[in-house]
Amino acid sequence: MPDLNAKQRSESQTEQVQIVMSGDTNGTGRLFGGRLVEWIDVVAAVAARRHCGNEVTTVSIDNLHFKAPAHINETVVLIGCVIFAGRTSIEVRVDTFAESLCGERRMINRAYVVLVAIDKNEKPVQVPPLLIESDEQRAEWEAGKKRHEFVKNKRQLA
Repeated sequence: MPDLNAKQRSESQTEQVQIVMSGDTNGTGRLFGGRLVEWIDVVAAVAARRHCGNEVTTVSIDNLHFKAPAHINETVVLIGCVIFAGRTSIEVRVDTFAESLCGERRMINRAYVVLVAIDKNEKPVQVPPLLIESDEQRAEWEAGKKRHEFVKNKRQLA
């Protein structure tokens, strides 16, 4: 029997759009990596909050990979979706694209952000399960579970 509190990925998917301004760039007119990380963190937090209905705090950003630059005056589109939900943690994949004026998108970054749901006292709280609706989602969930278990084991050894 399915968990009635489980949520679909589409319920929390989040999209943010930015135009790269001069204050967002380095001396060569390329988007600062730190500015992109800031935008990624916000998108991940919104997706996680939508999934769990609680405040969240970022635990880690994993596999942040800059594939291509974004330049001044380009439109940047960030799309975040929950791909794994543990007991109190949520992993969000954020894909970032540079979009041309004709609407063509090229991927410039993919990041995986782990967040923990917290209550008013900043204590971890349980999150709803993620409803898996396709083989692709199952594969992403399994990969997220492996990353979760790896980090958990690493913490126990420290």
